[in-house]
Amino acid sequence: MNVLVIEDESFAAKRLVKMIAEILPEATISAPLKSVKESIAWLMKNTPDLIFMDIQLSDGVSFNIFEQIDIQTPVIFTTAYDQYAIKAFEANSLGYILKPVQRKNLEKAVAKYKHFYHGQKVDLKEVWQQIKSGQDVYKQRFLVQRGEKLVYIKTADIAFFYAIQKDVYANTFEGKTYAMDSSLESINDKIDPAVFFRINRKFVINIGAIESMIARSRGRVKVNLNPPADDPEEAVVSVERAADFKKWLNR
Repeated sequence: MNVLVIEDESFAAKRLVKMIAEILPEATISAPLKSVKESIAWLMKNTPDLIFMDIQLSDGVSFNIFEQIDIQTPVIFTTAYDQYAIKAFEANSLGYILKPVQRKNLEKAVAKYKHFYHGQKVDLKEVWQQIKSGQDVYKQRFLVQRGEKLVYIKTADIAFFYAIQKDVYANTFEGKTYAMDSSLESINDKIDPAVFFRINRKFVINIGAIESMIARSRGRVKVNLNPPADDPEEAVVSVERAADFKKWLNR
C-alpha cells in the first residue's frame, strides 16, 4: 500500500507520518510534499493508494491540485475546524481529520477508508466551491452495507429514518430498508431541514413521504407515511415538536 502525505508544516508532517506508520505498518509512505506545485509534479508521475492532504499549503489551497489533475485516489483531508468545510466533506462522503491530528481520529479515518471505500468519484472542485461559498451543505447520499455488498442510496430517495433501540434504519420510497452506521441525531444534523423533520425520538421523515395527517390530543399529529412504517402508531409528532412541525409544513 502506497500512502502520500501532503502537509507543509514540518512538525505536523513528521507527527502524521509517524502515526500512519504505526497504524498502517504495511504502507510505504512517500516523503511529505509541501506545496501545490510540488504535489502536482509528483502526482503526474505517481499514483498512490491513499492521500492524506492538508487544505492550506505553502503556495495555496490543496484544492488547486484538482484543477490540473483528475485524481481517482481516495483522499483524507486534515483541516483546522471550519463548519462549512466539515459539512462539505460529510455531504460528499469524504474523509477528514481535524487538526491537530489525534491518533484515535486518524485510526477512525483509516478504518472508515478500509471498510467503506468503494471506488467513489467525487468532484473535489465542486466541494471547494461549496466551502468557499460558506453556504449550508447537506448530505446527498449514504454509503451502506447490505450483506457483503456496499451500496449508495441517495438522500432524496429516503422516505424516513427510524430507530429501534440503538439501531437506525433508512426506508426508501421503493420500500427497501437499510441499516445505518450513524445515530439518528448524527443523521438529522447532516440532512436538509427543509426536506426532513424529526417528529419524535424514533422518526425523521421526508416531507414527500407524508400521505395524510390526523390531529390528536394535546396538539399531537398522527402521520400516515407512504411507504408505511412497520408500526404506524409510532409515527406520531410528539407534543414537544408539534408546534415546530406545523411551522415546518407551513414554511
